[in-house]
Order: sequence, then structure tokens, then C-alpha cells
Amino acid sequence: MQYSVQLLILCPLIFFASFVDAIAGGGGLISLPAYMLTGIPMHMVYGSNKLSACIGTTAAAASYWKSGRIHLKASAVAAALALVGSAAGSHINLMIDADLLKTIVLVSLPVVAVIVLFGSKNKTADRLMTGRRLYLLSAASGFFIGIYDGLIGPGTGTFLIFCFTGLAGFDYVTASGNAKVVNWASNFASLIVFLFAGQVNFALALPAAAASVLGGLTGSRAAILKGNKFIKYVLVAVLCGIFVKLGTDVLL
Repeated sequence: MQYSVQLLILCPLIFFASFVDAIAGGGGLISLPAYMLTGIPMHMVYGSNKLSACIGTTAAAASYWKSGRIHLKASAVAAALALVGSAAGSHINLMIDADLLKTIVLVSLPVVAVIVLFGSKNKTADRLMTGRRLYLLSAASGFFIGIYDGLIGPGTGTFLIFCFTGLAGFDYVTASGNAKVVNWASNFASLIVFLFAGQVNFALALPAAAASVLGGLTGSRAAILKGNKFIKYVLVAVLCGIFVKLGTDVLL
């Protein structure tokens, strides 16, 4: 496939993936297949995707930060553990097939979707987890979801938002901001692993990264302006999309 055709396919899809990811996570559901369409090897698909995602997530996280919609301590704890988890998951990605983990995620997604659909619409301050419990939850979420991000990827931001809302009690906008910080850390750690393995196609990933920045900024601003209900609806749509994609992967 010609390079110009690869870019024509890749960049618009990466923009849309980053836009969705900045709002509700799950951008990898779009970006990984986008890279696969270019015809590059599968491990290079993952490595290249991590480069563009890492740069795009930086832009989205900065937008949330400027709006004051990030809980610094909780997201920092989760991000630190996500670095470790994602690096481990990426090493596994380079060694083994990930179908078993996809099956596990497929089973858990309907439960997550039901909780998101029928949970309370707004989180109040008296329900917000604090202190040691909050940081233990943040650490565990960052580590285990980081492993998943390095190994599989799609849905990482969505799962983080669920942990920060359904378990920790943050509102959806703050949870999305927290998730961007943690997702940046997991993307960065995974990128380093794939870089050292020589599995990054810079000619594709760098132009895609520019599209990812634009998508991340646009999506994060939409989430901040439109608030909790908008994020919740997009979150449910992304969960459904992830369920269909992973189900197709497992069955086929």
C-alpha cells in the first residue's frame, strides 16, 4: 500500500479515536484497527499506536488540567502504578497471544455497561472516597488496568473512568481528567518497551500523532463544556463498541 494512501486512511481515524478517547476512553477500539488497515506487522501496530496515543493523550490531559478537572493525588498514584503495569503488559504482548485476556474482558463488559447505565447520574461530595482507601483503589486500578493497556489496550480509559466514578465517587468530568493522566503514563511506559523492541513505524506514527493531538484537544473541550451527561452517554456507546469488537475477535 502506498504511503499516501496509508496516511489518508490513518489520520482521520486517529483524529476520531483521540476525540472519543478524550471523552470516554476506548479510542484504541478505533486506532488499533486503523493501524492494521495500513498493513504493517501486528506488534508494530501496537508500538506505533502507543506513540500517537501518548502524544494525543498529553494534549487531552493538559486541557483537563487547565480546566482544574483533575484530582492530582489520586491520578498521580494511579499513574505511577500504571507505569509498572503497562510495561509488564507490553512485555507480555511481545511474547504471547492475548485471546484469553480478551475473553475475560468480554465477560466483564456487560456488568460494567449495566452499572454505567443504571448508576446514579451525579456523584456527590459525601460519596467521594478519601484518604488511604482512595489511594489504594487508585494504585490497584492503575496497576491492573495498566497491565491490560500494555497487553491489549482498547477500553483502558473507559475502565479507568468507571473506577474513578463507580468506585471512587468522582463526577464524570473529573474522572475523565484523572483517566487521561493515568492513560498517559500507561501509554508512555508501553511506548518505551515497543521502542526498544524496534516496533514503532515513525513515518506513520508521527503524522498520526498530530491528528491525535487535534482530536484529543477537541474531545476534552467538548467533555468539559457539555459535562457529566454527555460523557455518560459517550461512555455507554464506547462500552457497547468494545463489547462488539472483542466479541467478534473471540468468536472469529
